[in-house]
Amino acid sequence: MKCLMKYQWVKLPRNHLPEGKGVMGAWAKLASRAAFRKGQASYCGHINAVRPGMWSGGVVGLKSILGLRSRAQSLETLNKLSELGFVSYKLDSKTKKLNYEIKDWVINCSGAECMDGAVYATEGYGFLCLPRGITDRLVQQNYVFEEADAWLDLWCHTVSEDENNAFSFLAPTIQFGRYDAVMTLETLGRRWNWEKTKVWRFFQKYRDAFVLHRLPGSYGCLIFNMLYPTDTEVSLPESEKIERIIAEIRILGKKTQKVGSDSEHIGRLIALYSYQLISECAFEPEEKVSQNRVALFDVYKLRAYFSHSNCKNCIYDCRSNYIYPPVVEDTSKIRGPCAPVDITQIAKEMFTYEPENGRKFAV
Repeated sequence: MKCLMKYQWVKLPRNHLPEGKGVMGAWAKLASRAAFRKGQASYCGHINAVRPGMWSGGVVGLKSILGLRSRAQSLETLNKLSELGFVSYKLDSKTKKLNYEIKDWVINCSGAECMDGAVYATEGYGFLCLPRGITDRLVQQNYVFEEADAWLDLWCHTVSEDENNAFSFLAPTIQFGRYDAVMTLETLGRRWNWEKTKVWRFFQKYRDAFVLHRLPGSYGCLIFNMLYPTDTEVSLPESEKIERIIAEIRILGKKTQKVGSDSEHIGRLIALYSYQLISECAFEPEEKVSQNRVALFDVYKLRAYFSHSNCKNCIYDCRSNYIYPPVVEDTSKIRGPCAPVDITQIAKEMFTYEPENGRKFAV
């Protein structure tokens, strides 16, 4: 399943929302519970009209979504997201009705209007469409990132099977820009306003999701996203494969003038020569290995099959440009069933609260 850099959004499974503190973690929670299509939403017996990216209810429901016990903390979080331009909201002082709307909602991922069915996705079910550049707003404002912000920043810059990054064919890879397939801890520290040691501790804490692979010398690191949804199980690439790809790219770019640091230079070479490295030979499914002269594609073995000066036989050897059979994705289960949902039955959604005087009120 490709996730190219030119794509404007990436998938974020609802069961893999960012952990830790941070405004982007709160944003992801709010977005995961927003309506995915226009329709009628039920909240404590009240029917509210909603549109894609919108949620309608009360403060207690908001507290449940954010996982906070305090009304003040929940509204403070909503205010902060509003100030940063991520959400807009309205709280009616008389009826206590609260509406919020995700400003960066990806309309292309919205479902068809359903006036008599569910408009909210089942909690933990399916995935969010995450705008690729959503965290760039924090960088532009020189915002000091928290853990959830950094986590989502890495996730939304994931690429997979992008022809300008050969490593993305081994596993989903983090890439912030065309020439930024390789990162350093210092670079990430400047982006997040962190010390280098804090960046290192972050990757140690979240190594189940994001794995660093240090390249030789002072090139920097590759970052692999081990949780990104793909057609096959993601496994950590072998060091030997990565090093041989680097060696191949350096050979292809040996006449390219060096610009900037070693890390910046190798990043440019990866962007400039990955396509050539990949296109010299095609990917082949394992069952076709016996039918073709070229073995199952292994990027680091390419030099055995072509000459830089003469590749007239390459078309014969690699006569198929077939990569993988197209995957027909079942979108019927992305957001949940089109059936009425009693929101009061959803875990953690308790719609009464008990103030200090002991009387219970419905919200």
